[in-house]
Formats: sequence, structure tokens, C-alpha cells
Amino acid sequence: MKTIYVETYGCALNRADTYVMMTLLKSEGYNFVENPENADIIILNTCAVRLETEERMKQRIKELNTLSKKLVVAGCMSSAEPATVLSIAPNASLIGPQSVERIIDVIKLEERKIVLEGDRALITPRTFDGKIAIIPVADGCAGNCSFCITKLARRKLRSYPLREIVNAARDAVKAGAKEIELTGQDTAAYGLDLGGSISLVDVVNKVTEIDGDFMIRIGMMTPEQAMRIIDNLIEVMRNPKVYKFIHLPVQSGDDRVLKLMNRKYTIDEYKELVSEIRSKIPFANITTDIIIGHPGEDEDAFNNTLLLMKELRFERIHLAMYSIRPNTRSASMPQVPDSVKKKRIQIANKLYEDIALSIHLEYVGSTSRVITTELGRKGSVVGRLMNYIPVVIRSENVELGKWYNVKITEASFYDLRGVFA
Repeated sequence: MKTIYVETYGCALNRADTYVMMTLLKSEGYNFVENPENADIIILNTCAVRLETEERMKQRIKELNTLSKKLVVAGCMSSAEPATVLSIAPNASLIGPQSVERIIDVIKLEERKIVLEGDRALITPRTFDGKIAIIPVADGCAGNCSFCITKLARRKLRSYPLREIVNAARDAVKAGAKEIELTGQDTAAYGLDLGGSISLVDVVNKVTEIDGDFMIRIGMMTPEQAMRIIDNLIEVMRNPKVYKFIHLPVQSGDDRVLKLMNRKYTIDEYKELVSEIRSKIPFANITTDIIIGHPGEDEDAFNNTLLLMKELRFERIHLAMYSIRPNTRSASMPQVPDSVKKKRIQIANKLYEDIALSIHLEYVGSTSRVITTELGRKGSVVGRLMNYIPVVIRSENVELGKWYNVKITEASFYDLRGVFA
């Protein structure tokens, strides 16, 4: 039986796609190796969300192509920019992110095969790494943001069957998973393509009913879809098995820029959503994404973003400097000069780090229950508070997947550090 090497880049949904492919390949008896030189077949699961990421993907495709193995390029770049991929590796097979269920068809053929369109999403992963199982609830989204190349790669919203999601979560817990990450481009859009009779809340409720000691992390969702289900979402987040964590990308603090981005909410609506969550879920941790330097962002718009950061005091912000993505509407708009974008991202990063540090310092001296889920650097273990803030623990006696009482002794803008209480 041939051996396979898999390399994955990008978001949690990309990693979930990799686990779907690995599940199918394992069921056919394929073996996996840790080094591409030792493989018969190489699968590269790509990301194209930003320009620098795309450049890294181009370089990696070029490097792997020189090994003269059967190369399969998967992920968002294969679907959004197939011509670019084939210009680098003309003999590579391509499989889109909404076609991963057909990976067996692709690798069995000696000649090149290109499969970019998918049908219904039916297969959930039965493999994971460490203590965290990533399970997709849906891919694609209901929006059409001006800056987004992912929309070109995952063209339609596809919700996975509820039974498949629950079975995957149950199997993961039986296999030792301590965190079930329910992921998607927009988890709150779950069910819209199924007639709207079922929602993300139904998924989370069913997963909480699984026997076992584990936590559920709900993945990223757009504000407009979160607003649609907010009352029931807040209710399910009160369940002790659900992290008090929600990822709500705002992207800009300025209404005019949001309109250019084709986002479907106003800043006042976003603030109201955050206020409702925080008022009803104590210690709720709201993470966001912000793009700096999107076309149309003048000094007033940038200052409005800084004001929003100060007002809402996000614990975690994924800040990104806008980069042109091919075939998107934002690419054709008048661009903010790179020098201006670089200056603004430095200012925004400094503000974010100051805010995050001030939030984390409030935990120093307190004692909390922490569940350990990941190995950290230099022999440390990373655990999570109930609101998903990471805690680094340095001790020889720490086991993964266990609950500990931890006293928080230090804080950085990125995480907390603690010792056994």
C-alpha cells in the first residue's frame, strides 16, 4: 500500500478538511509518514487568505514538486487560483476544499485529476491530534464580503448532517478528546441551506448530551448570523460543557468601511450584540478580527476602529493588514498606501497588546479551574480557563486532558502563567 505525507496550512476548517481526507484514506488502508521524501503521494492543503500566505504556498508547492512524487494540492488556493497552482506544478492534481470527500478518486489515478466542485457535505472526521478534535459543522457562508477570497474557494454553504457531527464528536470523546471544536467559516449560518429548520444551537445541544468529561468550543461566526440566533445561543453557552467564548469578527470600527466591505451590520448593532452577551454570560470572552487598511479606510475610519477597540476591550484580536486578493471587489477599489497601512497596524497592535495585558493582569493572584489540552514550549503544558484564555503551566506532573486548580502568577498580553494551587 502506498504511503502518504500530508501538510496543512490555514484555519481550523482547513485542518478539519485534512482530517476528513485522512479518515477516508485510513479506511482504505493508506499509511502516513512524517517526511515528504519518504512518501509515495504528497497532499498539500493550502491557504490563500492573505498575500504573504499565498506566496508561502507558491514556494511550498515549488519545493514539493521537485521531489517527483504524485502531488495533490488541496485547500483554498487550489479552488480559488487553480491556474496559479498549475503554472508552478503542471502535473499536480487539484482538489477543492468542498471536494475533499473525493480524495480517494484523486490519488488512485496516475494521471492528473482536477476536482474543484463538491456536492453535499456528508463525511465528518474520525481522527484528530492530541486532545483537541476539530469537527466541521458547515463550510461556505451566507455572506459575500468584498475582501474575501475564501468565498471563491468555498462557493456555497454546506451544512453537515447533525447525526454525522454528533457521531464524530462521540467517537472523538471515546478516543480521548477533551475539547470538541465545532468549526466552520460561519458556524451560526449552520442549517440555512437545510431550510432553516435546524440551527447551530441544535448542534451544540446535542453534543453537550454526549457522556464524558470534555469541553465544547464554538467556532467563528459572523455578527449578522449570531444576531439571528442570539437568545438561544446565549442559553446553550450557559451549559457547563461549553466554553464561555465567542469569536465575532467585526473587521472595522467604521460603518462606511463596513459598507465597502459588504458586511451586513452596523457598529451600533455589533456593540449591542456584545453588550447582550456580556450582560448574560459572566466572564464571556469575545474575540474578534480586524482588517487594517482596507480600501476606503481614511484617518477618521482608522480612529473609529481604535475607539471601538478601547470601548469593547477585546481579550484577543486577530489583526491583519489588508492585502489585495485576486478577483475580489476590494482589489478594484482605490488602495491605501502600504506605508500608511504599516504605520496603522503598528499603532493598532500596540493598543491591542496594552488592552489584552490589562485584562490578563486582572487574573493575577486568582485561582481557577483549568483543563489542559496542548503541549507548550520548553516542556510546558497549555490549559484553558472556562472562557478559553490560555494558561501556561510549567510542572513535570502535568498531564494532558486533566482538570487542575491553578493559581495565576504572571500575565502577558498573549496568555496567563500559573502554578498548581
